[in-house]
Amino acid sequence: MANVYDFTVKDRKGNDVKLSDYRGKVLLIVNTATGCGFTPHYDPLEAMYKEMRDRGFEILDFPCNQFANQAPGTEDEIHEFCQMKFGTEFPQFAKIEVNGDNADPLFVHLATEKPSEGFGKGLKNAAMNKFTKMNNKKFGDKAYIKWNFTKFLIDREGNVVSRFEPTVDMDDVKKAVEEVL
Repeated sequence: MANVYDFTVKDRKGNDVKLSDYRGKVLLIVNTATGCGFTPHYDPLEAMYKEMRDRGFEILDFPCNQFANQAPGTEDEIHEFCQMKFGTEFPQFAKIEVNGDNADPLFVHLATEKPSEGFGKGLKNAAMNKFTKMNNKKFGDKAYIKWNFTKFLIDREGNVVSRFEPTVDMDDVKKAVEEVL
């Protein structure tokens, strides 16, 4: 059975990065966008990274423009925006697709291991469900990720242990990370 260490991805400069280089670390893998209502998640993500990286925690940031074209820039433009606006220091990778025929195999694996259970209850979550169904209709059964800032928690052995939709409170994400650390 595959785990995240079996995948190779591209860094923002186009170089291959083996995820096995992160063996033994707790990972939070996130698809991101710079023009999304959830873009402020960069603040708590960076705070978690600064607080926990010395304990073997890494955040892997994968920009994606498949959701309402909310990550339209180049890798360098996106990286500069994140550093200037949010002070991000965690690794940022090449822009990818997470849905459809060209979906990055890593995200297909992550979403297969932990499929979406929806956005939960409440008015905001109901609106997200409706909006994402319209957006993801074009991907059919290859709509693996529902929206920007979906997060996957990976244990030190490379196993996917949790999935967090962007509507999940960041305090809950942090608690889950602390438990795995």
